[in-house]
Amino acid sequence: MAILQQLKCLELQPVSTLPDLVIDPTMAVTLSETRAIRTAGGTMATAAEYSRTGAHGANLPGRRFDHVFFTSMALVMLVTVFVGFAHTYYLAGIFRAPLPSRIIRIHGAVFSCWILLLVAQTSLVAAGRVDIHRRLGVAGFFLGCLMIVLGVVAATDSLARGAPAGRDPQMFYIIPLTDILIFAVPLYFAFRARLDPPAHKRLIYIATIALLTPAIARLPFAFVFRKGPVVALLAESFLLVLVGYDLWSTRRIHRATLWAGSFLILVLQTRVPIGKTAAWHAFAAWVQHVVR
Repeated sequence: MAILQQLKCLELQPVSTLPDLVIDPTMAVTLSETRAIRTAGGTMATAAEYSRTGAHGANLPGRRFDHVFFTSMALVMLVTVFVGFAHTYYLAGIFRAPLPSRIIRIHGAVFSCWILLLVAQTSLVAAGRVDIHRRLGVAGFFLGCLMIVLGVVAATDSLARGAPAGRDPQMFYIIPLTDILIFAVPLYFAFRARLDPPAHKRLIYIATIALLTPAIARLPFAFVFRKGPVVALLAESFLLVLVGYDLWSTRRIHRATLWAGSFLILVLQTRVPIGKTAAWHAFAAWVQHVVR
């Protein structure tokens, strides 16, 4: 009876005199994600996004640092690529760099564009310009498809030339091909998950890790320079940083981090043993014979 009386009193009060509603900050959705969701399907898409992430993992205190984390890591990747290829490409004049073939030159320019686009895309989201981010994202997907083709062509070109010098070119052929594989699979799923911002950004991040291995292998430090196992571990350290961020920000490893990261580790750890098999050498020798 007392409750009913209180409710009647509230109904008679003007809105301005009603007590302020306390909104749980863990129920919030970030502005950039809300904009992306609205354009995809209005209220129903927003409700679907909220049901997937909920008050549970989507908006824990650490989540507000997503833009800072992914923008910072994009810059770290940019620095890694620049330092790795500085001596042989960037500081050698880019277009005048002493590269072995024209396809390698084109390959280097296109892959550099991807890293620059990654920095631009993360910066646009951080600045709230999701509209430009989405438009560039379509171009980025086609750029990624071009990179897959160029990566295979460049790897085959190196095999035909017997590169790299001092190594078994047939065994080494598996390294760039699997780098492209690690890049291509998360890229495809990132495009499919473009309306799911947390998954999308993690898949793009993990896809880009695959592009870092050539740069890491050329870092001017004795402990890592062209040392395969160390290169793989350093590449995987980028994944560990993402896992650590997931655990800090959402108290769990995001599903995209989990499956794409597992795929990355599996390929990095198995490709060298596969590359040493007779079956792989037979395949690489056949490709080498065809392209020469």
